[in-house]
Amino acid sequence: MRDDDFRDFVRARGTALSRTAYLLTGDHHPAEDLLQTALARTYQHWPRVRDGDPEAYVRRALHNTYVSWWRRQPPPPVAEISPTTTDSTDATLRRITVLNALRALTPRQRAVIVLRYFEDLTEVQAAEVLGVTLGTVKRLHFDALARLRSLAPHLIDAEVTVP
Repeated sequence: MRDDDFRDFVRARGTALSRTAYLLTGDHHPAEDLLQTALARTYQHWPRVRDGDPEAYVRRALHNTYVSWWRRQPPPPVAEISPTTTDSTDATLRRITVLNALRALTPRQRAVIVLRYFEDLTEVQAAEVLGVTLGTVKRLHFDALARLRSLAPHLIDAEVTVP
């Protein structure tokens, strides 16, 4: 019963959770490791978690684990990319620019941006997922947007799709 419920949950929400892990790490292999770690932690507490909001539990585990990993070993420096073409590669260039800009944020800033814009959560919901105050989310959000504007000003008002 426990295994079946958990398996059904992972099948139903795995793709969305994988996307969140990818947006946090910016690389598929660490994203897979991050998601597996979060799911393993969730599975340990599944009887308690399944009747509440298991997706929120996994999201919080993703973000907490990501921040923990980052503290142990900061990500490599981000290469700067500036738009130089206007052909069909614009969408790809924008995606790479967004991912590189996200990598330049602190883990907590990145978590807030991913939750607010890619997970479409409110500031209150993001604060609950991260286990911080609303004021902390607002400050991280403000600082992250300022950093993103300085890193990639050409993306302002541009439509960006990230895988």
